[in-house]
Amino acid sequence: MFGQRMTAANAYASVGLETKVSTSNPHQLIVMLYDGALLAITSAGISMEAGDVASKGKSISQAINIIANGLKASLDMEAGGELSSRLAALYDYMGQRLLQANLQNSRPTLTEVALLLTELKEAWVSIADSAAAVG
Repeated sequence: MFGQRMTAANAYASVGLETKVSTSNPHQLIVMLYDGALLAITSAGISMEAGDVASKGKSISQAINIIANGLKASLDMEAGGELSSRLAALYDYMGQRLLQANLQNSRPTLTEVALLLTELKEAWVSIADSAAAVG
């Protein structure tokens, strides 16, 4: 019975996420990627503290995937010029640091990446808010 409820809850959450993605504008989608990466890093930290190596590795892999195949892949290198190049390098750095955090079981390294992502997210939200106010 409990397993059926969890399956139904997971299906409901999945539909909710799909609906949110399909109705979001590009700015909102980027914020969702930042949120997803931050959530994965938080989960990795919890797993690290609990000694759950498998879950820690899975969460760190998820964060790296979001950063590399979501945030970095969404950069428009042609239109973004130097800013896009710098962000791409920063995303690469974050991926490397997350690998190190996994290998060395380093909570401070997870925190470092989370702080970088938080700063970028806040800047992105600020830009989106400014654009909405103007347009």
